[in-house]
Amino acid sequence: MATENLARNVVESGQRAAARSNTSAGTQTRTATFRVWRGSGAQGKLTDYPAEVSEGMVVLDAIHQIQADQATDLAVRWNCKAGKCGSCSAEVNGIPRLMCMTRLSELDLSAPVTIEPMRAFPIVKDLVTDVSSNFRAKKRIRKFTPRAADAPDGTWRMTQYDVDRVQEFRKCIECFLCQNVCHVLRDHQLHEQFVGPRLLVHAAQLEMHPLDILDRRDELKENPGIGYCNITKCCTKVCPEHITITDNAIIPLKERVVDRHYDPLGKLVRLIRGRKAGSGRREEGGAVGEDGR
Repeated sequence: MATENLARNVVESGQRAAARSNTSAGTQTRTATFRVWRGSGAQGKLTDYPAEVSEGMVVLDAIHQIQADQATDLAVRWNCKAGKCGSCSAEVNGIPRLMCMTRLSELDLSAPVTIEPMRAFPIVKDLVTDVSSNFRAKKRIRKFTPRAADAPDGTWRMTQYDVDRVQEFRKCIECFLCQNVCHVLRDHQLHEQFVGPRLLVHAAQLEMHPLDILDRRDELKENPGIGYCNITKCCTKVCPEHITITDNAIIPLKERVVDRHYDPLGKLVRLIRGRKAGSGRREEGGAVGEDGR
C-alpha cells in the first residue's frame, strides 16, 4: 500500500508540474524527441519519448510531461524549479546542467535531446543518482569554529573585504555538477580519497572566513586529498552559480598547503622560531630552578 501511494504521489506531482508548465509556456507547439536514460543500477538504456514543446519551456518541463503522460514510473529528482535547490542535475546532450535552467530554445530540437543521469555517481534509478558520498566527505572537514566575540554587545567586527571574499562561496547550491565533471571522481571514482571541488569550496569558505580560528592546512594536505586536483577548471565551467571555483577557492588552498609543507624558506623560518621558543623556555625553566634552590 505504501509503495502504491508513493507511486500515485509521484504521478500526481508530475501531472501538476506539467499543468503548470502548460499554463506558463507559449501557445505555439512543436514535437521534439527526448532520449532519456532508463534503468536501475548499472543496467539501463536510452529510450525515446516524443513530446509537445512550446516557447519558454525548460528540459525539466519536458521531463514532467513525459512522466505525466507516457512514463509514470520515470524517476527524477527535483524541488524548486528555480535553479536554487540543485536537485535536478543531469547531463543534457552530454553537458552537466540543471534541467530547470536549460531552456529548450538553447537546444537543437531537430535531433533527439539526450538526458542522462550524472555519471560520477552510482545510479539509483533513471535520472536519480546516489550523491551521499558528498555528505560523507563533508564530515571530514572540521566545522566552522568562530573566535570569541570582540564587541561589548556579543558580536564581531569584520572588514568588508573579508566578508566579500567568502560570500562568493556561500552561493553554492550543492547541485554537485562540479563533482560530476571532476575527473578524479568521474573517471577514477576516488570518492573516499578526494572530497572534490564542491567540498574544497566549503573548506575555502571556512579557511578564509574572518571569524574562523582553525588551521586546516595539515588536514587539507592529507584528508581531503587536495593534491589530486590538477586544476583543469572544468568545475568552474559548469557551475550554475558562476563561482570561480578553481581560481578563488582551490588554488588559494593549494598555495596555503604548499607554504606550510613544501616551502623550504618557510620550513627554515619555522625551525628557527621553534628553536628560539624552545631556548626561551629552557632559560625560563633554568631561572626558576635557580630561584628554587
